[in-house]
Amino acid sequence: MKKRFVILALTLSCMMMSAFGQPTKLELTFTAVDNEAYVQLDSIKIMNRNWNIDTVLFWPDTVLAISFVSIPEPKGEKSDFQVFPNHPNPLIDQTTIPLYVPKKDKVSIIVTDILGRTVIQTERVLDQGKHTFIFTPGTEDLYLFTAQWQGHSSTIKMLRTGPGSGRKASLEYIGGENYTPHLKSETEIIDFFFTPGDELLYIGYTGTQQSGILDNPEESTSYTFQFATNISCPGTPTVEYEGQVYNTIQIFSQCWLKENLNVGTMIDGTMEQNDNGTIEKYCYNNETDSCTKYGGLYQWDEMMQYTTQEGVQGICPPGWHLPSDEEWKVLEGAVDSQFGIGDPVWEEWWSYRGYDAGMNMKSTTGWWEGASGSDLFGFSALPAGYREIDGTFQWASEWTGWWSTWIAGDTGAWGRFLYAYFTTICRSDYIQDAGYSVRCLKDD
Repeated sequence: MKKRFVILALTLSCMMMSAFGQPTKLELTFTAVDNEAYVQLDSIKIMNRNWNIDTVLFWPDTVLAISFVSIPEPKGEKSDFQVFPNHPNPLIDQTTIPLYVPKKDKVSIIVTDILGRTVIQTERVLDQGKHTFIFTPGTEDLYLFTAQWQGHSSTIKMLRTGPGSGRKASLEYIGGENYTPHLKSETEIIDFFFTPGDELLYIGYTGTQQSGILDNPEESTSYTFQFATNISCPGTPTVEYEGQVYNTIQIFSQCWLKENLNVGTMIDGTMEQNDNGTIEKYCYNNETDSCTKYGGLYQWDEMMQYTTQEGVQGICPPGWHLPSDEEWKVLEGAVDSQFGIGDPVWEEWWSYRGYDAGMNMKSTTGWWEGASGSDLFGFSALPAGYREIDGTFQWASEWTGWWSTWIAGDTGAWGRFLYAYFTTICRSDYIQDAGYSVRCLKDD
């Protein structure tokens, strides 16, 4: 196999070079199959989702070798509450801010300008682990980001460069990972920017087909694209969980449950689901037959099992997890006939996107007045409706929606939604206290 080498150059000054460790090489190796038969890849596109950049390998190149330089962990205990340096810094449009929380509790955040004026102030209960925020600057040239947890405080400085946009500054929570962070150096890449732990999207192409894989590599890894689709997941045709049997469906490199999850004890729609050790569900119109037909409806916290971590099992079976917003994007691109995996259209917010992804995900029967879909990939989406925050149920036979694990603002979460009369698919945020369907995605 040929290797393509990508070199990362440090942007820090020569005065700091002695603090860095030795260069480290990470190799990403790719191959492909259709079910179990070998498939020759035409090309592989590697997209860094943290930095919005990409690079491409062309056959016979199947290995991306990345050399990078890191600095040692900061002195002190790994359990210390800490805000880590944002990257990039200076920033132009956006910057990523990581912080580490030693124990689940409320974290207060305040962003001020150089004169001490409050630009943003918010608070959120965060689980133990690393959490990431995206900051978009306003017109000020210098900002101070301060986070407080259990009486501890940590502050970083953020410098804005370039012309001002005139817009208002904003802060968005991206998600968390349950591990102790390592401080990485600020780096600049020649043709591909990477720091260990960045989320990478790999897209394999063969003929007219494409297949996508997401990962956060921190060591050399081999990946196998799957080009089989509309079949049961190889080796896992069914899953038995809590007394029910679910079918599976392989859609290129993703293996999904073919049906909405239906687990837990039914409670009345007027009641709130609680962290009481028992999984609770709503059934449309408080009828058990609705859960049999459509699956249960769940509030976001109940689905997540009262954590905020990305990639958690939640109420899914062992070996399966709740899909992230990025994993939904991969599915959308895989099933749409016009806009592929990684296309910018899937980055649009609060909109029906794509061309026919919704039509291709809908079941061929069960939708209102002939508005059923083609179900080209076997996802078999039924119009389950939803539970409104006032306890009522709405739009069965015309509408359905599923949660993702990505929080939106203080009280919302992102999801995917299909409407009877649209061929597209909607990405939007809804109140976490509403009740929507849940699909589970097989672990790697």
